[in-house]
Amino acid sequence: MVPVGGTRPGVSQLRRGVLQFCVLALLRDREKYAFELVRELCDAHGLVTSEGTIYPLLSRLRKEELVSTSWRESGTGPPRRYYTLTSTGHQALADFAAEWAPFRSAVDQLLETGEKHG
Repeated sequence: MVPVGGTRPGVSQLRRGVLQFCVLALLRDREKYAFELVRELCDAHGLVTSEGTIYPLLSRLRKEELVSTSWRESGTGPPRRYYTLTSTGHQALADFAAEWAPFRSAVDQLLETGEKHG
């Protein structure tokens, strides 16, 4: 049964657990501002998020020194805060990626085994 809002509690918890690494991955190649990140996360299946979710996350990533920020004037509105991955952020992303592949494979294997016996 899917609760109101359309997300199962387990999926929501899983999303919260990996969202920070998805943000780090989006910042791997170039700096971005928060709304760009929200838009890209919304485009990725299952990672729908809002500015109300992303701003506290970005603030925490900044405090943990995984991202750095700079303000820039915008030609279409107020100044924007741009986020850039730090060397610590690059390392955290690499560490996560190294753990994610075997973790994902183990979960996939269990799910496939369950389908065969179900």
